[in-house]
This record gives sequence, structure tokens and C-alpha cells, in this order.
Amino acid sequence: MVVELGYAQAWDAEARAPWQPISAGEARERDATGLPYVVVYREPGREAPLEVRLVSWRDHYVGLWVYDAQGRRTYDLDMRLLDEPSRLLRRYTVGWHYTGPEMPEFDEGCPRITVDLFPDGRGRRTEELQGKGGGTYVTSPALRDDERWMDRPAFGEWPLLSAQVHRLVEPPTFEAAELVEVDEPGDGDAPATCWRPPRPAQPGPINELFRPGVRVTDGYHPEMTVVEPRRVATLRVPSGLLAVSGPDAGEGGGPRITVPVPPGEYVLDEARVRHSYHCEWRDTEVTTTAPTAVRLLVSETPAATWEMALGPDDDPRLFIEEQIAGFDTDGATGCFADAGAWEPLVALFERGLIQGEPDLDGYEDIDDGSMFMQRTWDEASGGELMAFATTGDGTYPVWVGRSHAGEVVAVVVLVEGMPELLPERDATTADA
Repeated sequence: MVVELGYAQAWDAEARAPWQPISAGEARERDATGLPYVVVYREPGREAPLEVRLVSWRDHYVGLWVYDAQGRRTYDLDMRLLDEPSRLLRRYTVGWHYTGPEMPEFDEGCPRITVDLFPDGRGRRTEELQGKGGGTYVTSPALRDDERWMDRPAFGEWPLLSAQVHRLVEPPTFEAAELVEVDEPGDGDAPATCWRPPRPAQPGPINELFRPGVRVTDGYHPEMTVVEPRRVATLRVPSGLLAVSGPDAGEGGGPRITVPVPPGEYVLDEARVRHSYHCEWRDTEVTTTAPTAVRLLVSETPAATWEMALGPDDDPRLFIEEQIAGFDTDGATGCFADAGAWEPLVALFERGLIQGEPDLDGYEDIDDGSMFMQRTWDEASGGELMAFATTGDGTYPVWVGRSHAGEVVAVVVLVEGMPELLPERDATTADA
């Protein structure tokens, strides 16, 4: 069987077509320098490709998309190049099993199997035999080492990885596809429908959550207005290492996230929004204020950039699209604390809140209507802990704001998802 090979700078997932076709020589150069490119494998006479390989070595990434005769993606493989320069981890795979030729691509009812693998041998296999919402069956995948890892082929020596999927009996013969000239070749921005290497979760407009007058929506309330941040208290961090974690992290586990800051005492405040809604049991319109984020303010200098803080075991080379890192909580609680006094501060928290010791020195409940609920302090070091409520259990990212000079100016935890900004009203609308 003859298989045609074509190269391009990107792949348009919506059009199912290469964007900016390039020669094999140019693809080889991009491969050597780590720039993204794609390889398209086609069977002559078939409209849909057999597979598309997506490469970006600078992102430690190689992807594989397999298509059926209807042009639907049936398999998505995410491989990561880690410390071994010749080995790729099959990091994440999704397989869709369409029940008929008429079922749309990525239909909610399409059965699918997802496999999540990590370098240390951990993994998870999730079966959704009735599609999303139809129940899941989760197991640990029993895979051999050669099923988890793949040797990195040299450029031009990659096999057709989907040969078994397409039931090819004989090894294919590869031929170069005809290079189609484009009107405007170059490295311009690809359309939004084009593939790009996976990115972890992005911070969103965090600064705007602390800017009064900004209009946002959480998807449920059509319009919410940011009001003045509420300054709750201060936190002493004499060790110069801030801990952001769940205080229920477990005995001896240590804080999940730490951020170096100059030793000192810092303001804690809440971002808040005001919105109105119809209260059914009162049968009237009600206006209320709700928190969206908590912040430790290191400096009054505005944050120029925001980055997701990583824990000691987080490897950004393994992050799939929109993945988050952060602290876990089973008690809907997070905290800011002095990492240098973490163990005594958490011990006081547990004795005061969980064990309920009366008149406990170094512990107090906070009853001021804020998201902050408990405070503990260590007499020996002067370090403090302030616990705050989240909107539920789970993992919460920690966002670190930096100035143009790269200095830490703020540390923020969103207590729920990031609201979406609404357009600013023009002067005429505001006057009206």
C-alpha cells in the first residue's frame, strides 16, 4: 500500500487540512531546531488522512491524530519527550468508538476510552461505554514498559503508527506528496482553528478581579460588577517562604506550594463582585456581594504577569491541555501560612478546629463575614496561618503575580472558576 507523506507548519483541525505546506527539507530544519510542524499521512484517493503527526520538540511534545474514512478523529495520542533523549512517554490517549457512520465527531454519546500515564508507572484507564454522562469505569492500566514508552525515531524514519487501526496487513510504501504552493508562505500566525502544542491552564484577567467597576459574568449570573477589595487581615511570614496549601494536607506532608517572599507582614484581602438575582422565596430582586478570590499582597506594584505556582513533584513537560497544578483539599479549605512554621501552625489548626480544644493559645475563629475562617500563630517564630474557605473540595491553582522586574507582588487563589470579562460600557450607555 502506498502512503503519501506531506509536511506543513500546522494542521487546521476544523478544515482537516494542512496549513502552510512545507518541503521535507524545511520540516527537517524545524525538527532540528524544535519548531512546530506536522506530518500528514494520506492514502491516494481517500479524502481524510490516515493520521497526522504533530511535532514540537521545544515543548517536549509529539501528538498523533488518527482519522476514519468519514473524517472523524478516532484516536488522539499525546507523547512527551522527557529526560531520556531517545524515549517518548505515551502520556495521554483518547480513543473514540463511533457506533455508526452517521455519528458526529466527538458526539457526547460516543463510547470512549482514556488512558492517563506517568513516568513513575502510575496510570489510570477510564472507560465511558455510553459516552459522557453514561457512567465511567476506572482501573489501573496493566501495560508493559514498551507499551508505555516508545523509542524516538530519527526524522524521516517514523512508522505509520495507525497501521493496525487501519488494518494494514503489509508495511506501507511511503512517497512524498506533491508540495502545494501557498500565496503567502512564512511563519505568520496560524488561524485559531489550527493545532498548537498543549498548554497548561492560563491565569485569565486576575488583575481585573481587584479593579472596581469591571463587569464580569460567571456564566450563571449574566452581569456582575467588581467592587472594592475587602482587606481582611495581615499575615506574618518571618521565614521568607510563603506556604499556600490545604491545612488538611496530612501529617508530615508539608505545604503543597511554597513561594519565596521577603520576610515581613503582608495584607490579605478578598476580591468581590456585586450582582442581583430574583429570590424566589422572597419573590423580589435581591442584590448581594460574593467573593471571587483571596490574595496575599506583597507589594502595591501592579502585577505585569501571572504564573501558576508548581509543587516539588510538578513537571510542566507532562501537562496536558488546560491542566492545573495546585493544592488539594478534602475540607473545602485553603490557607496562607509561614512555611518555616508550617508544622506547629497546622497542629494548632487541627487542635482548634477539628479537636475543638477550648481556650487554645495560638488559635482563633474569625467571624467577620469574610472567606477567612481561622487564624493560628506560632509564638516561637512569629509565623502565622490564615485559613480560608473554598467553594468545594478539589485542586486549586495558586497564581503568582510578578512585576516587570520579575519580583513577586501578589499571590492569588481563585475560590471558584475565573469569571469572564464583559465589554466596558461606553459613555453613552453609562449615562443612560
